[in-house]
Amino acid sequence: MTAFFSSLGRTVLAGFVLVLVLIAATGTLGRMGEHAWWAFVMRWLHIMSGILWVGLLYYFNFVQTPSMPKIPDEQKPAVGKVIAPTALFWFRWAALATVVLGLMLAGMKGKGYVVNALTFTPGTVAIGIGMWLALIMAFNGGFIIWPNQKKALGIVTVSPEEKAAAAKLAGLVSRVNTMLSVPMLFCMVAQQNGGL
Repeated sequence: MTAFFSSLGRTVLAGFVLVLVLIAATGTLGRMGEHAWWAFVMRWLHIMSGILWVGLLYYFNFVQTPSMPKIPDEQKPAVGKVIAPTALFWFRWAALATVVLGLMLAGMKGKGYVVNALTFTPGTVAIGIGMWLALIMAFNGGFIIWPNQKKALGIVTVSPEEKAAAAKLAGLVSRVNTMLSVPMLFCMVAQQNGGL
């Protein structure tokens, strides 16, 4: 059992196998041809990727950043050279997956739904706000946080002054994304559950 769970890949694969077992056990295999079933699957994948994205955002802001000053200088390279680059890799791909799956899910709602949501057409205001906030967060992550994190982590060589400025900017924009995540998640839930 320990050997099995020592592999992240096997563990995640087993989770997906359990989902297939649940689908088979509940008799929903016959619904696989239905649009509603695929919309459900798309929503589930969107939520899974969103949990990874926002979970890592919260990890950086609630755990890693506040802990760094407490770590002895000789141990900081372990975080900066090993943990942070790996977490940022998953963070970037989870953000992209969340945005793409979210747009695909919205597109499955029918012709023009994405445009209606992004232009705040009545009936789509909450999800439209959530979508815009998510797009801003994804832009911040890909075009501000990541390029500056590469400098801060030494992936891109810059002067010590540029490195410090890049770390400060990446941290500030990450905090902006943390703030935006709260209303973004509220809007996503509100649209489906009548909260707005």
